[in-house]
Amino acid sequence: MQSKRDHGGNLDAAIARFGGKRSDWLDLSTGINPVSYPLPDLSHDAWTALPDQGALDILEGAARAFWSVPASATVRAVPGASSAIAHIPLLSPARQVDIPTPTYNEHAASFLSAGWKIGQGDTSATVHVHPNNPDGRLWRATDIKGALRVIDESFCDVTPDASLIDLAAERGTIVLKSFGKFWGLAGLRLGFAIGDPALVNRLSEMLGPWSVAGPALEIGAAALRDLDWAAQTRRRLQADAQRMDGLMKDASATLVGGTTLFRLYEVESAQATRDTLAKHQIWSRVFPYNPRWIRLGLPHLERWPKLEAALA
Repeated sequence: MQSKRDHGGNLDAAIARFGGKRSDWLDLSTGINPVSYPLPDLSHDAWTALPDQGALDILEGAARAFWSVPASATVRAVPGASSAIAHIPLLSPARQVDIPTPTYNEHAASFLSAGWKIGQGDTSATVHVHPNNPDGRLWRATDIKGALRVIDESFCDVTPDASLIDLAAERGTIVLKSFGKFWGLAGLRLGFAIGDPALVNRLSEMLGPWSVAGPALEIGAAALRDLDWAAQTRRRLQADAQRMDGLMKDASATLVGGTTLFRLYEVESAQATRDTLAKHQIWSRVFPYNPRWIRLGLPHLERWPKLEAALA
């Protein structure tokens, strides 16, 4: 089992080392949309009553429509994609899983914790992060193999045409969706498991009743039905990603890949670049397996000048 799980979003560590108040910092270490979905008015029951089946049905129906889920696939809301990632390895006897790297490390950590071995070739399960984090690689349907097939589409809402959601109709397949990334509401802890009814229903049983909070049910349903906001957001993210690329090119960084929620660059020294930005109270993401890779999320509309000044 991994001794440490390396993630972005560890702003407390940056503050402890470089000082300042949390409000002073620009956290670009995650791939979360900095312009979040505007919160709708919530019913009193969303806060005071146990989440009811009717609200859950509305949310899951909105998810089915938004992602054009095949009729034979099951949609289940979960309390964040990470909760599903932690439980999926328990759906099948522990054998060998193929997780192409480099990628989001929680998948390997969860499979290892459940007694699986990581390997290639003759495997019982595969995990493909699509698009991949951190390099943005897109997979093909023919790449998805194994008796248990996990497709993590946490960042795919910026490129909906690339989705492999049609594979959710196939036996042994689970497609994961994250609400926090594209809609910028990571604190809501909402995600979706979509796919083989036998697997998805078992996963839902593992998570227990009322696993998704009442406010998440209402906010998620409203956001998934707001197609205009989604379209406008994709256009803005595309423009902002191009703006980021221009700034980093001028700073002698080379684009490696990414999505329009995060960009991956190659620099002479990722640690040195991160520390230089941190002195301006801007936090970024580096990787222990590649000393030249640095990943940057996008700043809020009002905070571009802070980044531009640091890179000047």
